[in-house]
Amino acid sequence: MSTTAGAFVAGGIAACGAVTVTHGFETVKIRLQLQGELQSKQEAKRLYKGVLHGYSVIVKNEGVRGLLRGLSCAYIYQIALNGCRLGFYEPIRASVAGAIYKDPTVQSIGVNIFSGASSGILGAMAGSPFFLVKTRLQSYSPFLPVGTQHQYRSPWDGLGKIYSSEGFKGLYRGVGPAMIRTGFGSSVQLPTYFLAKRTLMKHFGVQDGTPLHLASSTASGFVVCCVMHPPDTVMSRMYNQTGNLYSSAFDCLYRTVKTEGLLAVYKGYFAHLARILPHTILTLTLAEQTNKLMRKFEDQVLPSRRKENL
Repeated sequence: MSTTAGAFVAGGIAACGAVTVTHGFETVKIRLQLQGELQSKQEAKRLYKGVLHGYSVIVKNEGVRGLLRGLSCAYIYQIALNGCRLGFYEPIRASVAGAIYKDPTVQSIGVNIFSGASSGILGAMAGSPFFLVKTRLQSYSPFLPVGTQHQYRSPWDGLGKIYSSEGFKGLYRGVGPAMIRTGFGSSVQLPTYFLAKRTLMKHFGVQDGTPLHLASSTASGFVVCCVMHPPDTVMSRMYNQTGNLYSSAFDCLYRTVKTEGLLAVYKGYFAHLARILPHTILTLTLAEQTNKLMRKFEDQVLPSRRKENL
């Protein structure tokens, strides 16, 4: 196992590789979540009619650049989020297991869920300002606007404008729903991944390697999307609002369901699945490889690690 710092770096690198591939689907998902905001089904116009339609409409009107709005913010956010999530998961898990069972190697579903949620919440707090700007950049369209429109020249322009108009507090608008959303996703992502991995190895004889990592991360991605999407919808709307359209995450959830129906919290689900599934697969599979490289590097440069391997 890499050190905490090594796992942080490995997780951040892996997540940046994954988000490069999946960022376009995130843009489509956010616009699907925002269209028809606080409008009844009869009133709402469907400018984006699904994953493929949304993808093609954005490319046609805004080019590939439109799909990739906010990508630089996404990189910074992914380094913070997944660096914390993958870097702190094992230290938290080992510490809690050691405190409860007097053995840090014990695997407990409850401890694993707690560790995944805790590491994810830390990552959400660290990266929240960049997710805020990323969401606003992705929602902006000069052709088919949905939700509140924010025109920023760059991520840094967005951060500066938010800070100058709303102060430090404004940069953390929506951090509560973000922590809930990421806590939900993280509570199941790594525990599901490691459970699937152990199950496939123990009961099906699958050897450790890329096929095992792909299968385990696919199972994890499906579970994450189902659990994570409702708070993700609330978070997207909270981040994109101007002023105080919603007083809290609960107010946003209540008004969304009351006005648009119960299934409104699953708007953009298939776009989310199209993003989160390959993103989870790429992140966790790449993390396995980058962790191996990081361990080799640490074995060479850290004296304590060299002694352990002698």
